[in-house]
Amino acid sequence: MNIAGTLPSLSASQMAEIDRIMLQDFGVGSLQLMELAGHAVASFAREHQLDGLAHDKRIVVLAGTGGNGGDGMVAARLLTAWGANVSVILTRPVEDHAGIALHQLGILERWGIPLIDGSRGVPASIPEDTSLIIDGLLGFSLEGDPHGTAAELIEVANAAAAPILAIDLPSGLNATTGEIGAPCIRAAATLTLALPKSGLGVDDIRAVTGDLWLADIGVPPAAYARIGVPLSALIFTSQPFLRLSTGPTR
Repeated sequence: MNIAGTLPSLSASQMAEIDRIMLQDFGVGSLQLMELAGHAVASFAREHQLDGLAHDKRIVVLAGTGGNGGDGMVAARLLTAWGANVSVILTRPVEDHAGIALHQLGILERWGIPLIDGSRGVPASIPEDTSLIIDGLLGFSLEGDPHGTAAELIEVANAAAAPILAIDLPSGLNATTGEIGAPCIRAAATLTLALPKSGLGVDDIRAVTGDLWLADIGVPPAAYARIGVPLSALIFTSQPFLRLSTGPTR
């Protein structure tokens, strides 16, 4: 499936294969990709959601235990370094995390960034002075409807006045089919990573994706060619972000 002209898109399984190829064939591991993704999210948030200034802005990051959560944690750290007042709401206790997500949490703890364990009680609401909510709850591997703490946090985020920036795709949206789960994040903007996910090309999902943008995380064209997805042209020759479509007016 093509989005925005001739730009190809990837299914969840194809994106997982790209992750494998980047490590095994190109020597770029998951931690490096997470840092690149998190930097893209933080930079996009500052430029496009915060009017170019992160200082003194209140930001709430919703973080699951997987890769999207880790991307959000990296973004939380960088936005903190740029002067924002950031807190992170987790779907599970810190000790339930593993691998690079646990590594990122350890960094946040050293930085003194507030971590809220949503599994012990989801906040009733997002603070009214919040400038931005970053959705890093669920990733492209989601199958079925969100449940548990993640589902509760989706409902709380959707009820907030602050705009939501979704990492890669809104939590609750099936990356391959575009099926909208119940509940599903209703984002003001979605920053999809590397290449768009196939589900983002389905009609009538802009109500949940908002404005759709693509971010560079350093995947070379040769990696896509190895899964039979050649690029007809280079994407990020002059800018790190590419606008793919515009969401509905809110």
